[in-house]
Amino acid sequence: MAWYAYCIGERQAFPALERHRKPVPMESVFGVSGNQVFIYPASDLAVVVSEHAPQAFLDQKSGVDHARVISDCFRHSTVLPFRFGTVFHDDETLRKSIRSNQRQFLGNIDKLRGKTEMHLKISVDDCCTREIEKHLASESAGRAYLCNLRENASRARERQTRARAVSFQMHRLFQPLDEEVSCRLMENGKMLLDIAHLIDRKCVERYQNKFATTSTLMHACHMQLSGPWPPYHFVHRLTRPVHAQTPVAAAQVPAAEANLAESPAIVLMEAVPAFV
Repeated sequence: MAWYAYCIGERQAFPALERHRKPVPMESVFGVSGNQVFIYPASDLAVVVSEHAPQAFLDQKSGVDHARVISDCFRHSTVLPFRFGTVFHDDETLRKSIRSNQRQFLGNIDKLRGKTEMHLKISVDDCCTREIEKHLASESAGRAYLCNLRENASRARERQTRARAVSFQMHRLFQPLDEEVSCRLMENGKMLLDIAHLIDRKCVERYQNKFATTSTLMHACHMQLSGPWPPYHFVHRLTRPVHAQTPVAAAQVPAAEANLAESPAIVLMEAVPAFV
């Protein structure tokens, strides 16, 4: 039997496994394709899975279901999320993968215990115009072309400097335990900073209050906050790939269209080989 995998948690966090050595269904929890979700015991770990048919197609709704199951588990356990679309061919493959990486998984769970991820999106007006970049391709080779190259390089450095300054300011204000930052230039000429902060779960309310204060003070930026989430951005630093199948169909799910504008789940889980 093939198993679709959602995440790994601590066995002790699932009381239903105390008297069982076989997969136990999670009450009223259904995952991808509407299948019953099970807790699969693996020594000191528990793998959250559901049955999977090899011919099953993973679509946009499957991605939403995947993220929902992980969020449900995160409410009562520290979890290491699997990438969307991870499938184990059979019981032996699942057990072997978990057994060979068990020490690492337990160590990673210990490092992330009691922590959660908050996600900031910050839109900043670009301090540089893009007129020269637009004309660069149409310029003939020569002095004008080289001049434009230098101008673009200078503008890129200015953007990096500004993005770095905003990121540093966010770090100083929110003081996270760890952070992941990415920046890209939007079609409307604005810069978009995606910032993931790792914080203690007990500090979520204080973080939200700080965000409310900060967003009213920073008039030059438009800020959005989502979370708390499982620490998607920070799991991939600690894990390496496991031996499981990832269907091609999973990679074809349009993450940007998954109606998860406030959830980083799908995008982040497709960003790394097996874990996020």
